[in-house]
Amino acid sequence: MNETQSNDTNALIERRLEELAELNNRSINAFEYSYDVDSFSQEIKADFEKYDGKVVSVAGRIMAIRRMGKASFTHIQDDHGRIQAYIRKDDVGEDSYATFKLLDIGDIIGIRGYVFKTKTGETSVHADEVKLLSKSIRPIPIAKETTDEKGNKVIHDQFVDKELRYRQRYVDLIVNPKVKEVFIKRSKIISSMRKFLDDSGYLEVETPVLQSLYGGAAARPFITHHNALDMKLYMRIADELYLKRLIVGGFNGVYEISKDFRNEGIDRTHNPEFTMMELYVSYKDYNWMMEYVEKMVQYICKDVFSTTEFEIEGNKVNFDGKWNRVSMVDELNKILGYDILKTTKDDLAKSAKQHHVELKGGESKGKIIDELFEVTIQHKLVQPTFVVDYPVELSPLAKKHREKDGLVERFEAFVVGRELCNAFSELNDPIDQKQRFVDQSKMREEGDDEAHQIDDDYVRALEYGMPPTAGLGVGIDRLVMLLTNQSSIRDVILFPHMRPND
Repeated sequence: MNETQSNDTNALIERRLEELAELNNRSINAFEYSYDVDSFSQEIKADFEKYDGKVVSVAGRIMAIRRMGKASFTHIQDDHGRIQAYIRKDDVGEDSYATFKLLDIGDIIGIRGYVFKTKTGETSVHADEVKLLSKSIRPIPIAKETTDEKGNKVIHDQFVDKELRYRQRYVDLIVNPKVKEVFIKRSKIISSMRKFLDDSGYLEVETPVLQSLYGGAAARPFITHHNALDMKLYMRIADELYLKRLIVGGFNGVYEISKDFRNEGIDRTHNPEFTMMELYVSYKDYNWMMEYVEKMVQYICKDVFSTTEFEIEGNKVNFDGKWNRVSMVDELNKILGYDILKTTKDDLAKSAKQHHVELKGGESKGKIIDELFEVTIQHKLVQPTFVVDYPVELSPLAKKHREKDGLVERFEAFVVGRELCNAFSELNDPIDQKQRFVDQSKMREEGDDEAHQIDDDYVRALEYGMPPTAGLGVGIDRLVMLLTNQSSIRDVILFPHMRPND
């Protein structure tokens, strides 16, 4: 906001404070306790015949005012949309009309009256009562609406600063209806996923957010301190190890939809706080889980959007049918011209440099392979694709491949170059798991601060016996980004993390 805009805003705030003082002088409560609402804009407009002539009570935020002496028109915005109200001095009374003239765009009001259509055919409420419910002290940016040559409505948004929109999401939601639609869709996507999982017979559970040991992913944690116990605690980076403890305990299938926290950078696909769905099903493997993921995503698409075909960043994507399957190792071998499993870490580092991968030093062989995959293959995966069979160094919690040495039974799904989910045939051999943890600890000593810690209690749980198990993690934010065609994770998180203003 420049200096002129700031001065204009301050002047408007000053004027509104004067109006508030005048309301107080008239003994009018500018911040009411409640209002009986019995109807909403969308339902009135959608079913006019039912509401024609009916007395309704509506409430919402004033988005436009047109005053004409003894009568005025106003548009109010509620949770469902906008509706016009016709307010006439003779109908609402002189005092009430005088109060209405002190109101501004942004104020929240309640209106009671009968439903009718104006001469121009607009469904409206003819008010016999107008009540101020909340005075807006700070002016909202007004979005102007025009019609283009094809008759389409075009909204010219005055609240265009992306950074400011993320910081002041409450204003963003007021002036940009399409933003609100994204978050309504997000809620429906999560509800649809939960229904699919519940209908499959799996149990939703809750596991600790604060953990004495973090694990389940390659990531750096947030660290906190418990004063009463005088001990260091970590905010979870994944739910995996606790959910698999429940499989050991005898649950057939468990899932959790929850917040995870990773102390990592912020970009268009990463936020330090994000939402995951993790699922673990006993007596299944990653082959079964691939088919389950296909069915689940297809169910969500049809349930929420009534289609499996989407326009995503200019690409036509279809989630229906069998998804593509490619081998990570085979694809990289073709591009690099050698066997990545048999080559040295130094050779991989040279290839990384040739493909402009920036290495910090201390990366494991598996980490370099992962970075090479990201820059050479990942961005080419437009249609839903399962990338299968990863090097064992990348997956300390996955079961070794039953046929291919040096690999594990793991897949990740990608759409338009974005990772959607991650899944394993879960490692249930406690001896192998302990050795994997030891190997990871050596990587930590060599500088890989995202390598896994040794979790002796988890190994002890496996020693009691865990059945063959398939595990899955789905990034909810990533899924919502894809299905609502949003290019930044900040556009699907209501309050994303931002750098301080100063």
